[in-house]
Amino acid sequence: MGRTSRERVLLAFEKAELDALISALWDLGYTVIGPTVRDGAVVYDEVEGAQALPIGVVDDQEAGAYRLGQWDRETYFAYTVGPHTWKRYLFPPEERLWRARRDEGSAWQVVSEDQGPVRYAFLGVRGCELAAIGVQDRVFLHGPFSDSRYRARREAAFIVAVNCTRPGRTCFCASLGTGPRARGPYDVALTELDDLFLVDVATEAGARVMASLSSRPATRAEIEEAERRLEEAGRHVGRALEVSDLHDVLAGQPEHPRWEEIAERCLACANCTLVCPTCFCFTVEDVTDLAGREAARVRRWDSCFVLEFTYTAGRPIRRSIMSRYRQWLTHKLAWWVDQFGVLGCVGCGRCITWCPVGIDLTAEVSALRASPGAREANDG
Repeated sequence: MGRTSRERVLLAFEKAELDALISALWDLGYTVIGPTVRDGAVVYDEVEGAQALPIGVVDDQEAGAYRLGQWDRETYFAYTVGPHTWKRYLFPPEERLWRARRDEGSAWQVVSEDQGPVRYAFLGVRGCELAAIGVQDRVFLHGPFSDSRYRARREAAFIVAVNCTRPGRTCFCASLGTGPRARGPYDVALTELDDLFLVDVATEAGARVMASLSSRPATRAEIEEAERRLEEAGRHVGRALEVSDLHDVLAGQPEHPRWEEIAERCLACANCTLVCPTCFCFTVEDVTDLAGREAARVRRWDSCFVLEFTYTAGRPIRRSIMSRYRQWLTHKLAWWVDQFGVLGCVGCGRCITWCPVGIDLTAEVSALRASPGAREANDG
């Protein structure tokens, strides 16, 4: 976002220098957000040094299941992804849009709150998450309307990406071309090896940060080892999703009985939309204090799984869980392409892991594709 790109340079630095990288970003005025362990999960929060990162932590994910474990190796990014997404910093879960106060003469005055955006440095952004930020950019920046608050945060952000060398069992990024390699845009990208990090410096801003660290040109052997690990990771991504005919498979079968079968399991809890890095639905509420002297307009995340989401003319339009799940999946994998030219899914697998009943998006699409109706739609 507005950065100057440069000829790619591959550097290497010892793992001990990761702490210096974090300090350099803080010194440049960035609030560094990175992975840390809290309440039994890897979440994103402010980190002031490398010791706050999930050192030696690995995760085991399956449909409806998430557990952390501990390696005896000093790894910083051996986990895959947790319940948090970078969306929560670029498009916060709750945000006050404006506030007004009634003065002593009963006149309303709008209170200015424009203090400029927080300058975030995101540490540990995976390839799928970079793709998700790109999807959000299409929604909030490149459509018919541009969100000024999102734009300010996005343009001020510094991104330290991380290539995945240990894929998860619910990931399907390789099918969508979003991982395990980070494809940008980012300022620098790290590949974690045994004793060091290989660094791809992509922008002038990234080069300025790296200039303050003790690094050296990467050797051919180090580059080849990083490539080997990335290729190996790509072969072991846990799940797959065939994308060639998704639009016809989903949009062409709105009455397929499989939708009802899914609805019998779905709790409409909205977990899948809350952990999704691309979902952008929100609601706007006007609130006042009890004395009637202060009012505000607040934007909050919303979900198409909530019954009231389509409340219109005295009733909700999508009253059944079946219609809401069908809307969510079809929008993600079919209509999103019509709207924005890209899929609304990046293969991170969060919706599978964090579904309480373990509904697997990839399995449901496969079941719909295998039906006679899907074959007829493709033949037509």
